[in-house]
Amino acid sequence: MELPYTPERMDPDPARAKTRQVSARLLEMAGVKGKVTEPRTGMGFVVCDEYGQDLYALEHRWSVGGMTSDQYDAGMQNLRKALGENGWKISKDGPDEIRATNETEHFFVEVTAHTATLEPTLDFSVGSRCYRAASHAAVNAG
Repeated sequence: MELPYTPERMDPDPARAKTRQVSARLLEMAGVKGKVTEPRTGMGFVVCDEYGQDLYALEHRWSVGGMTSDQYDAGMQNLRKALGENGWKISKDGPDEIRATNETEHFFVEVTAHTATLEPTLDFSVGSRCYRAASHAAVNAG
């Protein structure tokens, strides 16, 4: 199988840094001040082996909590506005969920507001397209 695009050549460490930069910009777009957390596993590394042994993608899951319900609503509204202004195309826009893709930077994001729980959060899942590592060993080192 072939990808419908040419994967950017980048080893995992610089790709992780780029993914964290995208996540930081998304937090800025949300315009909320809360406690940012991420799972113990940190950033997920996915081998795109159906397309080649030197291809991989990254997934960065994190959350913002410790805010009022108005702040969560404002964060979602801020994202709806800012995503379009910053090169993101929204593909799903529900009351508690936004999905968007940035074709220029080759990332996608899903943001879900979990406000009807004991510990409300805005959950972000930021994913990259497949990158092409300099070597198969770089993918194995992940």
